[in-house]
Amino acid sequence: MAGAQFSAETSGGGSFVRQPNRFTGRVTPHSTSPAGGGPDEQGRWPLEPGRYRLIWCRACPWAHRARIVRGLLGLDEVISLGTVDPIRDERGWRFALDPDGFDPVLGVGFLSEAYLATDGDYTGRVTVPALVDTLTGRVVTNDYPQLTLDFSTEWRRFHAPDAPDLYPVALRPELDALMAEIHSDVNNGVYRCGFATSQAAYDEAYTALFARLDALGERLAGRRYLMGDAITEADVRLFTTLVRFDVAYHGHFKCNRQKLTEMPVLWAYARDLFQTPGFGETVDFDHIKRHYYATHDMINPTRIVPLGPDLAGWTTPHGRG
Repeated sequence: MAGAQFSAETSGGGSFVRQPNRFTGRVTPHSTSPAGGGPDEQGRWPLEPGRYRLIWCRACPWAHRARIVRGLLGLDEVISLGTVDPIRDERGWRFALDPDGFDPVLGVGFLSEAYLATDGDYTGRVTVPALVDTLTGRVVTNDYPQLTLDFSTEWRRFHAPDAPDLYPVALRPELDALMAEIHSDVNNGVYRCGFATSQAAYDEAYTALFARLDALGERLAGRRYLMGDAITEADVRLFTTLVRFDVAYHGHFKCNRQKLTEMPVLWAYARDLFQTPGFGETVDFDHIKRHYYATHDMINPTRIVPLGPDLAGWTTPHGRG
């Protein structure tokens, strides 16, 4: 598709259709593999502290949610963290932030090396987050929706004593339905706006995005968090899009009916989360802006990174409890 940022993920009608997640292994105490072993016949890797490495980018909302959940649950010392540079070129995500440009644990310069070590024929986009096995250098999973849920469920024995229950059993049916709506219309919706190559595809995505944001604002007008009085996985997933809204999506992706700062309930809610331990300190607005504006050359060919907006408001009182 001419003019498409990712032509392999653009439909004939100009809609962005995100590629499926290639690696869907899971780390679980139910694996029948021995310690140090690979996946069992059902793709289940053994649960071992210190064995797996989470590769993320501070700019990426999908990876950001994994970073937040890992921290909230107290898994920092159990699952190590590798960080790629926010600027991605035709070679993909690189470990340019590390000394000599190599991840100190995996010993690779590009995340694509781990992908190809796992599937030598892989030709899709290399994405973060990725959970990598440090023993073999193979990618266990890049299935970002399941990854964070597994942190809450499969890794429970390693949670901090005061870790929140981000995926309560009793709320899962409602949570799953709500997160599916947020994913379709908001998390992926901003990309469907930004990567659309036809007016009709953009209009449809834009309309769905703001209708969903309006509905979420109404929901949050009467409760502190999406499911009530406690933070859940749904809040993490919504936050990582909202925190990027004004610095990237409003301008770069043409999601410009309103800024987040012009939606009073959602703006207060986002500030509430930002000021909650485990959220704000994981946000890097510089990485976010440089990634979006300097890597999507079909959308922003000059690669000029905007100086605004003013970020001082994120630390102002939110008034939500």
